[in-house]
Amino acid sequence: MSEPNEAQSALWNKRGGEIWVEQQPMLDRLFQPFADLLAETVRAAGVRRVLDIGCGAGATTLSAAERLGDGQCVGLDISSTMIEAARRRAQASGLGNIGFVVADAQTYELEPAQFDAIISRFGVMFFADPRAAFANLRLAAAPGCRLVFIAWRGPQDNPFMLAGERAASAFLPELSSFDPEAPGRFAFADAQRVRGILADAGWERIEIAPLDVACALKEQELDVYATRMGKLGQLPPDLDEAMRAQIYEAARRAYDPYVTAGEARFPAACWRVEARAG
Repeated sequence: MSEPNEAQSALWNKRGGEIWVEQQPMLDRLFQPFADLLAETVRAAGVRRVLDIGCGAGATTLSAAERLGDGQCVGLDISSTMIEAARRRAQASGLGNIGFVVADAQTYELEPAQFDAIISRFGVMFFADPRAAFANLRLAAAPGCRLVFIAWRGPQDNPFMLAGERAASAFLPELSSFDPEAPGRFAFADAQRVRGILADAGWERIEIAPLDVACALKEQELDVYATRMGKLGQLPPDLDEAMRAQIYEAARRAYDPYVTAGEARFPAACWRVEARAG
Protein backbone atom coordinates (compact mmCIF):
# COMPACT_ATOMS: atom_id res chain seq x y z
CA MET A 1 0.00 0.00 0.00
CA SER A 2 1.37 3.46 -0.90
CA GLU A 3 1.97 6.30 1.52
CA PRO A 4 -0.88 8.75 2.23
CA ASN A 5 -1.13 11.83 0.05
CA GLU A 6 -0.13 14.23 2.82
CA ALA A 7 0.51 17.33 0.72
CA GLN A 8 -2.91 17.20 -0.92
CA SER A 9 -4.57 16.45 2.39
CA ALA A 10 -2.97 19.55 3.89
CA LEU A 11 -4.07 21.68 0.92
CA TRP A 12 -7.69 20.56 0.72
CA ASN A 13 -8.30 20.39 4.46
CA LYS A 14 -7.16 23.99 4.88
CA ARG A 15 -7.51 27.02 2.64
CA GLY A 16 -7.96 25.12 -0.62
CA GLY A 17 -11.05 23.30 0.66
CA GLU A 18 -12.42 26.39 2.39
CA ILE A 19 -12.27 28.41 -0.83
CA TRP A 20 -14.08 25.70 -2.80
CA VAL A 21 -16.85 25.53 -0.22
CA GLU A 22 -17.15 29.32 -0.15
CA GLN A 23 -17.41 29.45 -3.94
CA GLN A 24 -19.57 26.35 -4.31
CA PRO A 25 -22.49 28.08 -6.13
CA MET A 26 -20.17 29.60 -8.74
CA LEU A 27 -18.22 26.38 -9.25
CA ASP A 28 -21.38 24.29 -9.49
CA ARG A 29 -22.69 26.50 -12.29
CA LEU A 30 -19.33 26.50 -14.03
CA PHE A 31 -18.90 22.72 -13.97
CA GLN A 32 -22.53 21.57 -14.13
CA PRO A 33 -22.20 20.31 -17.73
CA PHE A 34 -19.57 17.81 -16.55
CA ALA A 35 -21.66 16.64 -13.60
CA ASP A 36 -24.60 16.11 -15.95
CA LEU A 37 -22.46 14.16 -18.42
CA LEU A 38 -21.23 11.76 -15.75
CA ALA A 39 -24.68 11.39 -14.19
CA GLU A 40 -26.23 10.57 -17.55
CA THR A 41 -23.49 8.01 -18.16
CA VAL A 42 -24.45 6.34 -14.88
CA ARG A 43 -28.16 6.41 -15.71
CA ALA A 44 -27.69 5.02 -19.21
CA ALA A 45 -25.51 2.19 -17.94
CA GLY A 46 -28.17 1.02 -15.48
CA VAL A 47 -25.67 0.59 -12.66
CA ARG A 48 -26.64 0.19 -9.00
CA ARG A 49 -23.58 1.08 -6.88
CA VAL A 50 -21.56 4.18 -7.79
CA LEU A 51 -18.40 5.64 -6.26
CA ASP A 52 -17.57 9.30 -6.94
CA ILE A 53 -13.85 9.99 -6.44
CA GLY A 54 -12.69 13.44 -5.36
CA CYS A 55 -16.32 14.42 -4.94
CA GLY A 56 -15.60 17.78 -3.30
CA ALA A 57 -18.77 19.51 -2.15
CA GLY A 58 -20.88 16.77 -3.74
CA ALA A 59 -22.35 18.25 -6.93
CA THR A 60 -21.54 15.24 -9.11
CA THR A 61 -22.48 12.75 -6.39
CA LEU A 62 -25.88 14.40 -6.00
CA SER A 63 -26.46 14.50 -9.75
CA ALA A 64 -25.65 10.80 -10.03
CA ALA A 65 -27.79 9.84 -7.01
CA GLU A 66 -30.79 11.67 -8.48
CA ARG A 67 -30.61 9.42 -11.53
CA LEU A 68 -30.01 6.15 -9.69
CA GLY A 69 -33.48 5.60 -8.27
CA ASP A 70 -33.00 3.13 -5.44
CA GLY A 71 -29.34 2.57 -6.32
CA GLN A 72 -26.61 3.86 -4.03
CA CYS A 73 -24.01 6.56 -4.65
CA VAL A 74 -21.00 7.17 -2.40
CA GLY A 75 -18.82 10.28 -2.61
CA LEU A 76 -15.23 10.08 -1.37
CA ASP A 77 -12.85 12.98 -0.84
CA ILE A 78 -9.70 13.71 1.14
CA SER A 79 -11.15 17.03 2.38
CA SER A 80 -13.28 16.92 5.52
CA THR A 81 -14.16 20.57 4.85
CA MET A 82 -15.75 19.75 1.51
CA ILE A 83 -17.34 16.51 2.71
CA GLU A 84 -19.08 18.40 5.51
CA ALA A 85 -20.57 20.72 2.88
CA ALA A 86 -21.55 17.74 0.73
CA ARG A 87 -23.36 16.09 3.64
CA ARG A 88 -25.31 19.27 4.33
CA ARG A 89 -26.37 19.42 0.70
CA ALA A 90 -27.38 15.77 0.65
CA GLN A 91 -29.49 16.22 3.77
CA ALA A 92 -31.20 19.26 2.28
CA SER A 93 -31.88 17.35 -0.95
CA GLY A 94 -33.86 14.63 0.82
CA LEU A 95 -32.08 11.93 -1.15
CA GLY A 96 -31.75 8.73 0.85
CA ASN A 97 -29.43 6.89 -1.51
CA ILE A 98 -26.29 8.90 -0.98
CA GLY A 99 -23.38 8.83 1.46
CA PHE A 100 -19.98 10.44 1.87
CA VAL A 101 -16.60 9.28 3.17
CA VAL A 102 -13.60 11.39 4.18
CA ALA A 103 -10.65 9.35 2.91
CA ASP A 104 -7.71 9.22 0.54
CA ALA A 105 -8.73 7.01 -2.38
CA GLN A 106 -5.06 6.17 -2.87
CA THR A 107 -4.85 4.26 0.41
CA TYR A 108 -8.36 3.78 1.82
CA GLU A 109 -9.37 0.14 2.20
CA LEU A 110 -12.64 -0.03 0.30
CA GLU A 111 -14.75 -3.16 0.42
CA PRO A 112 -13.67 -5.42 -2.46
CA ALA A 113 -15.78 -5.67 -5.62
CA GLN A 114 -18.59 -3.47 -4.33
CA PHE A 115 -19.05 -0.84 -7.08
CA ASP A 116 -20.28 -1.30 -10.62
CA ALA A 117 -19.38 2.27 -11.64
CA ILE A 118 -16.63 4.63 -10.49
CA ILE A 119 -16.81 8.24 -11.67
CA SER A 120 -14.92 11.47 -11.13
CA ARG A 121 -15.16 15.09 -12.24
CA PHE A 122 -11.69 16.61 -12.00
CA GLY A 123 -10.92 14.57 -8.89
CA VAL A 124 -8.28 12.05 -9.95
CA MET A 125 -5.36 14.28 -10.97
CA PHE A 126 -4.19 14.90 -7.41
CA PHE A 127 -2.83 11.50 -6.39
CA ALA A 128 0.80 11.40 -5.24
CA ASP A 129 0.95 7.86 -6.68
CA PRO A 130 -1.75 7.52 -9.36
CA ARG A 131 -0.88 3.91 -10.20
CA ALA A 132 -1.38 2.89 -6.58
CA ALA A 133 -4.60 4.87 -6.43
CA PHE A 134 -6.15 3.28 -9.50
CA ALA A 135 -4.99 -0.17 -8.38
CA ASN A 136 -6.75 0.44 -5.08
CA LEU A 137 -9.90 1.52 -6.90
CA ARG A 138 -9.64 -1.55 -9.12
CA LEU A 139 -9.95 -3.73 -6.00
CA ALA A 140 -13.23 -1.99 -5.15
CA ALA A 141 -14.61 -2.57 -8.67
CA ALA A 142 -17.04 -5.41 -9.30
CA PRO A 143 -16.50 -7.47 -12.47
CA GLY A 144 -17.40 -5.33 -15.48
CA CYS A 145 -17.29 -2.08 -13.45
CA ARG A 146 -17.11 1.07 -15.57
CA LEU A 147 -14.55 3.68 -14.64
CA VAL A 148 -15.45 7.05 -16.20
CA PHE A 149 -13.70 10.28 -15.35
CA ILE A 150 -13.07 13.74 -16.74
CA ALA A 151 -9.64 15.36 -16.43
CA TRP A 152 -8.11 18.51 -17.86
CA ARG A 153 -5.96 18.40 -20.96
CA GLY A 154 -2.81 20.52 -21.02
CA PRO A 155 -2.28 24.16 -20.10
CA GLN A 156 -1.73 25.00 -23.77
CA ASP A 157 -5.31 23.82 -24.41
CA ASN A 158 -6.75 25.80 -21.48
CA PRO A 159 -5.37 29.36 -21.65
CA PHE A 160 -8.31 30.78 -19.69
CA MET A 161 -7.46 28.73 -16.62
CA LEU A 162 -3.93 30.13 -16.49
CA ALA A 163 -4.50 33.67 -17.76
CA GLY A 164 -4.40 35.23 -14.30
CA GLU A 165 -1.43 33.22 -13.08
CA ARG A 166 0.59 34.00 -16.20
CA ALA A 167 -0.12 37.71 -15.87
CA ALA A 168 0.76 37.66 -12.18
CA SER A 169 4.01 35.79 -12.85
CA ALA A 170 5.55 39.14 -13.81
CA PHE A 171 5.63 39.73 -10.04
CA LEU A 172 6.05 36.12 -8.82
CA PRO A 173 7.65 33.98 -11.59
CA GLU A 174 6.90 30.74 -9.75
CA LEU A 175 3.19 31.22 -10.46
CA SER A 176 3.66 30.11 -14.07
CA SER A 177 5.78 27.02 -13.35
CA PHE A 178 4.53 23.49 -12.79
CA ASP A 179 5.65 19.87 -12.98
CA PRO A 180 3.52 18.07 -15.60
CA GLU A 181 3.61 14.81 -13.62
CA ALA A 182 3.11 16.26 -10.15
CA PRO A 183 -0.34 16.17 -8.52
CA GLY A 184 -2.39 19.06 -9.86
CA ARG A 185 -4.83 20.28 -12.47
CA PHE A 186 -2.79 19.20 -15.48
CA ALA A 187 -1.26 15.97 -14.16
CA PHE A 188 -3.29 13.95 -16.69
CA ALA A 189 -2.61 16.17 -19.70
CA ASP A 190 -0.61 13.38 -21.41
CA ALA A 191 -3.14 10.82 -22.64
CA GLN A 192 -0.49 8.13 -23.15
CA ARG A 193 0.68 8.54 -19.58
CA VAL A 194 -2.91 8.17 -18.37
CA ARG A 195 -3.35 5.05 -20.48
CA GLY A 196 -0.22 3.54 -18.99
CA ILE A 197 -1.28 4.35 -15.42
CA LEU A 198 -4.65 2.66 -15.88
CA ALA A 199 -3.22 -0.39 -17.64
CA ASP A 200 -0.58 -0.86 -14.95
CA ALA A 201 -3.33 -0.64 -12.32
CA GLY A 202 -5.27 -3.49 -13.91
CA TRP A 203 -7.94 -1.63 -15.87
CA GLU A 204 -8.90 -2.84 -19.35
CA ARG A 205 -10.64 -1.53 -22.50
CA ILE A 206 -9.24 1.95 -21.93
CA GLU A 207 -10.69 4.73 -24.09
CA ILE A 208 -9.49 8.33 -23.96
CA ALA A 209 -11.20 10.98 -26.06
CA PRO A 210 -11.06 14.79 -26.17
CA LEU A 211 -14.00 16.54 -24.57
CA ASP A 212 -14.51 20.26 -25.19
CA VAL A 213 -17.25 22.06 -23.28
CA ALA A 214 -18.31 25.70 -23.56
CA CYS A 215 -18.24 27.31 -20.10
CA ALA A 216 -19.12 30.75 -18.81
CA LEU A 217 -18.69 32.89 -15.71
CA LYS A 218 -20.59 36.04 -14.87
CA GLU A 219 -18.38 39.09 -15.32
CA GLN A 220 -18.83 40.02 -11.66
CA GLU A 221 -17.49 36.58 -10.66
CA LEU A 222 -14.15 37.15 -12.35
CA ASP A 223 -12.66 38.98 -9.38
CA VAL A 224 -13.19 35.90 -7.24
CA TYR A 225 -12.05 33.50 -9.96
CA ALA A 226 -8.93 35.56 -10.69
CA THR A 227 -7.82 36.05 -7.10
CA ARG A 228 -9.15 33.11 -5.08
CA MET A 229 -8.82 30.07 -7.32
CA GLY A 230 -5.69 28.14 -8.31
CA LYS A 231 -2.27 29.35 -7.19
CA LEU A 232 -3.48 32.90 -6.59
CA GLY A 233 -5.71 31.59 -3.85
CA GLN A 234 -2.62 30.29 -2.06
CA LEU A 235 -0.45 33.40 -1.94
CA PRO A 236 1.65 33.68 1.23
CA PRO A 237 -0.27 35.48 3.99
CA ASP A 238 2.75 37.68 4.74
CA LEU A 239 3.03 38.95 1.15
CA ASP A 240 3.44 42.74 0.96
CA GLU A 241 -0.03 44.25 0.53
CA ALA A 242 1.04 46.59 -2.25
CA MET A 243 2.51 43.63 -4.14
CA ARG A 244 -0.64 41.61 -3.53
CA ALA A 245 -2.79 44.41 -4.95
CA GLN A 246 -0.62 44.61 -8.07
CA ILE A 247 -0.79 40.84 -8.57
CA TYR A 248 -4.57 40.80 -8.23
CA GLU A 249 -4.99 43.72 -10.61
CA ALA A 250 -2.79 42.08 -13.26
CA ALA A 251 -4.64 38.78 -12.87
CA ARG A 252 -8.07 40.40 -13.18
CA ARG A 253 -7.12 42.38 -16.31
CA ALA A 254 -5.92 39.18 -17.98
CA TYR A 255 -9.51 37.98 -18.30
CA ASP A 256 -10.86 41.11 -20.03
CA PRO A 257 -10.42 39.66 -23.56
CA TYR A 258 -12.79 36.80 -22.66
CA VAL A 259 -15.69 39.05 -21.60
CA THR A 260 -18.66 39.53 -23.90
CA ALA A 261 -22.11 40.83 -22.90
CA GLY A 262 -21.48 40.47 -19.18
CA GLU A 263 -20.00 36.96 -19.33
CA ALA A 264 -16.53 35.49 -19.55
CA ARG A 265 -16.80 32.64 -22.02
CA PHE A 266 -14.17 30.01 -22.67
CA PRO A 267 -13.78 26.40 -23.86
CA ALA A 268 -12.84 23.79 -21.26
CA ALA A 269 -10.48 21.31 -22.93
CA CYS A 270 -10.64 17.94 -21.20
CA TRP A 271 -10.25 14.20 -21.60
CA ARG A 272 -13.15 11.82 -21.14
CA VAL A 273 -11.56 8.60 -19.96
CA GLU A 274 -13.34 5.25 -19.68
CA ALA A 275 -12.06 1.84 -18.67
CA ARG A 276 -13.44 -1.46 -17.44
CA ALA A 277 -12.69 -3.96 -14.73
CA GLY A 278 -12.25 -7.40 -16.25
